[in-house]
Amino acid sequence: MQRREFITLLSSATAWSFSARAQQQPLPVIGFLNSASADGYEPEVDAFRQGLKETGYVEGQNVAIEYRWANGQFDRLAALADDLVRRRVSVIAATSTPANLVAKASTTTIPIVFTTGSDPVQLGLVASLSRPGGNVTGVAQLTREVAPKRLELAHELVPTATVFGLLINPKNPSSENVARDLHAAAVAMGLQLNVLYASTEAEIDDAFTTFRQMHAGALVIGTDVFFNSQFKKLAALAIRNSVIAIYAYHEFVAAGGLASYSSSITDSYRLAGGYVGRILNGEKPADLPVQQATKVELIINLKTAKALGINVPQSVQSRADKVIE
Repeated sequence: MQRREFITLLSSATAWSFSARAQQQPLPVIGFLNSASADGYEPEVDAFRQGLKETGYVEGQNVAIEYRWANGQFDRLAALADDLVRRRVSVIAATSTPANLVAKASTTTIPIVFTTGSDPVQLGLVASLSRPGGNVTGVAQLTREVAPKRLELAHELVPTATVFGLLINPKNPSSENVARDLHAAAVAMGLQLNVLYASTEAEIDDAFTTFRQMHAGALVIGTDVFFNSQFKKLAALAIRNSVIAIYAYHEFVAAGGLASYSSSITDSYRLAGGYVGRILNGEKPADLPVQQATKVELIINLKTAKALGINVPQSVQSRADKVIE
């Protein structure tokens, strides 16, 4: 074999070797940790994938995602987080407040991106919003700020009522703060607020039974990842029991609930996906300020209002981002 042919052959073999090794490089893996169940979370997961795509990552092509759902059993979160740490995932996306806290406790080295409706500084997730420090950053929703507005909306829909109910999950670390905020708002409006608790499906049934016995005007449902996975049940119970109920997210209204008002949860998941992509591209969590999901949505279901026998004031309809007729 002549020298020139040998060099050409060697160069081709070397190029093929490098190409083959590049193709064999394992994909970066994202650990997706949530305390609810996958059922009902398709829009949020799709929004998370969209955020990844905006930074150049597509699941199954150049990144893999390991999903871990606790199915409402918060005591499983620690084991699920530890499993992701053992697998040495590239980033952990902790997409519920209970998952945030467990993920932070599980590792100080793997980057963590959270979504939460609580104050991340108060929770101890970050040192400050502008300078998170450490291995954690993420997206905060306007949950506490918006929660009293749901009580105000309930009062607009039932202006003659003086007694209202609030349903919260006692296992959610932010629930008591929300309850205090709504109590203060109720006192300011001259209303009485009775708190109901539920952390299981059976307890949700019991809470609606208790609510009917209270003869209250309307039920405000506190923002919670478990309730997010139960929006169909919550909407069905509200209709079946003729309960005027207001929740945070649009899925509740789409399932037949009366109204929703909150910052957009899908927007927060999209922003979180973008942060995960930026970290995969080499940025550090400590250098990424906590983002605020500021988009707020009011959605009204007039069909449900008619079935409940209430008249939605024109002032409320004109403020709505979407009206279902």
